[in-house]
Amino acid sequence: MSGFVEKPEPIQVPGLVHLHTGKVRELYQNEAGDLVMVASDRISAFDWVLPTEIPDKGRILTQLSLWWFDQLADLVTHHVLSTDLPAGAPADWEGRTLVCKSLQMVPVECVARGYLTGSGLVEYNESRTVCGLALPEGLVDGSELPAPIFTPATKAAVGEHDENVSYEEVARQVGADTAAQLRQATLAVYSRGRDIARDRGIILADTKFEFGFDGDTLVLADEVLTADSSRFWPADQWQPGRSQPSYDKQHVRDWLTSAESGWDRKSEQPPPALPQQVVDATRAKYVEAYERLTGTSWS
Repeated sequence: MSGFVEKPEPIQVPGLVHLHTGKVRELYQNEAGDLVMVASDRISAFDWVLPTEIPDKGRILTQLSLWWFDQLADLVTHHVLSTDLPAGAPADWEGRTLVCKSLQMVPVECVARGYLTGSGLVEYNESRTVCGLALPEGLVDGSELPAPIFTPATKAAVGEHDENVSYEEVARQVGADTAAQLRQATLAVYSRGRDIARDRGIILADTKFEFGFDGDTLVLADEVLTADSSRFWPADQWQPGRSQPSYDKQHVRDWLTSAESGWDRKSEQPPPALPQQVVDATRAKYVEAYERLTGTSWS
């Protein structure tokens, strides 16, 4: 069992049609046919959307994505049209709302990995491959790969796991030309992000992107290079052979799997609310990642 512990009721705004409630975002369509994305403060872990929110998280994700879109503008077109608040929208939407092009989305999670960890490490330990790509012997948790790799996944519904697939399977699903475009764009954007992050003392271990088409043009969509969609590690603490400290929701995962939470993730029961110290520590990590990457203070 998984999904929302408490699924929210979407806010109704005149002139906007609610399309979808995701793990973090609410999606609407305006009267011009554009997509309106609103990033909430929700947080998910272990395929559950938790009942406790992390204050400012949606704004941090939105503002960091906007900063990255600017850094990547010469590599790939993005979907943002405006950051103006739609008429009649609640004041709380300020800073967390993007008006975007409505795209023909590609049903593939485009994952780039420069380091070995997570589901990639699990597969590597079984077969010395990740998504069917052969890797050298002797790699451990946190090892840097010889070169970044494209390891796509199928997109899952809320409460379900994305499933890693081979490049050949992506080509079969979306066509060889589109698969080639996805791989090229994913690795180019990852490499740019990795280099920028490295200059700021952060390792970009892996990340995932979503793309769609505006006519024949491939467009980068959704969020980009945030702590929700990427693994960021402090470079000065990187030590292959162990789990790396990270700028993400690790505090949440650690508490949920601790005896203190009293929750058994293998049970049918939803996870409990987070204690305040976990909320505060998690927010601090999101803020720190934003500030280190952008070089500006969060306020």
